Amino acid sequence: MKTKDLRRKVNLTFIVAIIATMLTLGITSCKKTSQNKQNETDVQFLTEVSITEQEVSDVQKAWGEGIVKIGKVYLENGDYKTAALNHINEFYGYEQGTVLFKPTLTSQKQFRTDLQGALSYFVSGNDNYPEDHGFAIKPWSSVRWENIGTKIIGNMAVAMGNYYFTPANGDDEVKVEYSFAYSKDESSKLRIILHDSHLPYTPVEKH
Repeated sequence: MKTKDLRRKVNLTFIVAIIATMLTLGITSCKKTSQNKQNETDVQFLTEVSITEQEVSDVQKAWGEGIVKIGKVYLENGDYKTAALNHINEFYGYEQGTVLFKPTLTSQKQFRTDLQGALSYFVSGNDNYPEDHGFAIKPWSSVRWENIGTKIIGNMAVAMGNYYFTPANGDDEVKVEYSFAYSKDESSKLRIILHDSHLPYTPVEKH
């Protein structure tokens, strides 16, 4: 092989190596940039959907006021069923999917995973739920909350504690145990996705 041809071959090999190196560096750089953008998006997403304890406290207070409002509409001979439906649509996530709702005073059909079951519990009137007497139309004059704790994980918050319902007729308040789970919907509004409620355990007296 002539010296000139050898030099050309060496130069061509060198150029190809340089181009390959540049392409490799460029692809790596693009991947890093893309990954950085993805990381930034993930961080932004987590920031946007995060929940605060104050938001949980606010929605609990509003939920209690909503229960009182349903009873007030009932006492005034108003459309309390519509008031209850508005309450459910305002606080519960039935439009987003199944809600794990175990009301306090249920024993036959214990779990109300759809809107109609929840509506019956609050205001009765559904033949499919004969045990319901309308929890929200007892009625109640106030609801106060005592959270034992709130756990927040990304787009979900779980709260546990006792809430106390004061009857509108002046009777003693009723203590009830609760667990709530909340998640933000597409508009960043907190929705109840789990509501588990029970009367406290009462030991059986021994004779």
